[in-house]
Amino acid sequence: MTDQPDPLYLDFHLLDRQIMDSQERMVGNVDDLELTLREDGRLQVTALLVGQQVLGDRIGGRLGRWMSAVARRLAPDPDPPPIRIPYDLVASVGSEITLRVPADLLVEPPLEGWLRQHLIGRIPGADHAGQ
Repeated sequence: MTDQPDPLYLDFHLLDRQIMDSQERMVGNVDDLELTLREDGRLQVTALLVGQQVLGDRIGGRLGRWMSAVARRLAPDPDPPPIRIPYDLVASVGSEITLRVPADLLVEPPLEGWLRQHLIGRIPGADHAGQ
């Protein structure tokens, strides 16, 4: 059972909140949500969607299309699906969203991987971060 506010307001409690893994490391932000219609006619959150592609699609307009295009170009797959964090991995919802799992088990957004490899990795001493 997830520790969450009752009622849960999607725009207030979930969207744009920081996501922390089980080891208190930042994973990213909730850029959009996946909702499923239940048999009783109510909507249920089934996944948190993260990454620049999803955020760009949500923002729309020229800036949003540019963000999505950059994210898609950096992805290994020519038509990548959104990065999903199943909602059953959420441990608690508060000022941040805490997951039950470490970030190592999640998919990394392509732009973040590219930045780590081509920019951050070239900074002297970056490989010793956190030591």
